[in-house]
Amino acid sequence: MRQVICIVYLLCGIFCYSALAQPTLRVVTELSPPHQTINDGVVSGLSTELVLAILQKANITASISMYPWARSFYIAKTQPNVLIYNMARTPEREQEFHWIGTVAAYQLGFVSLSHRSDITISQLDDAKRYTTAVQRDDVTANYLLSQNFSNGDELVISADIMESWHLLLNGKVDLVVDDPVALHDMAQRLGVEVKQLHFVYAIPELAQNTWLAASISTPIEVVKRLQQAHSEVAKTEHYRQVMSSGYRNDK
Repeated sequence: MRQVICIVYLLCGIFCYSALAQPTLRVVTELSPPHQTINDGVVSGLSTELVLAILQKANITASISMYPWARSFYIAKTQPNVLIYNMARTPEREQEFHWIGTVAAYQLGFVSLSHRSDITISQLDDAKRYTTAVQRDDVTANYLLSQNFSNGDELVISADIMESWHLLLNGKVDLVVDDPVALHDMAQRLGVEVKQLHFVYAIPELAQNTWLAASISTPIEVVKRLQQAHSEVAKTEHYRQVMSSGYRNDK
């Protein structure tokens, strides 16, 4: 009888330890259609589908919340057990996160309103003749600042992508930076026709695969499970379709 009781206590202890060792993860992202969208309060989109598939493969449950990029980035950088996507993997960020795997492909560039026939860009420095809205703490803002675009004159720093787009539509800036694949969905969200938007110039240095990453204090066992799950999802046709969609230029 005593042996049975000991075994029961042992099993309960193992169960409780496993429950404690399994953290509740939080996932944060920003609006970036078609990769991250929100419908009826539910975060969806191409990259979101991959993230959910990775979580399922890893047998991890998590809630996904959408915020302006600067807030999502701050949460992931300062709080434990947080996943974030889609994140550019830069040297400055390399040691600040655990990198799970890529979940999107972007080709970012300057976008104007179609009626602005006066806007011509054949090299990056040409964009300094205009005013561009970019998002705070975004890789685009950081890159353009590193290329000596001046904050306030050539760049207007906004809270999120929607604010940048509204600045463009209201004539407050000349350009925004986005992916040509995003224009169709963004036009629908803004209530304009896609023909009113014109992808002017692709920035070669901002063509990249972006990542699902984990806050640096996330347990390494969880990180490894997610990385293994990503490697399995990456073998699927769905993953290949999502990753190839980032380089289409037909919208």
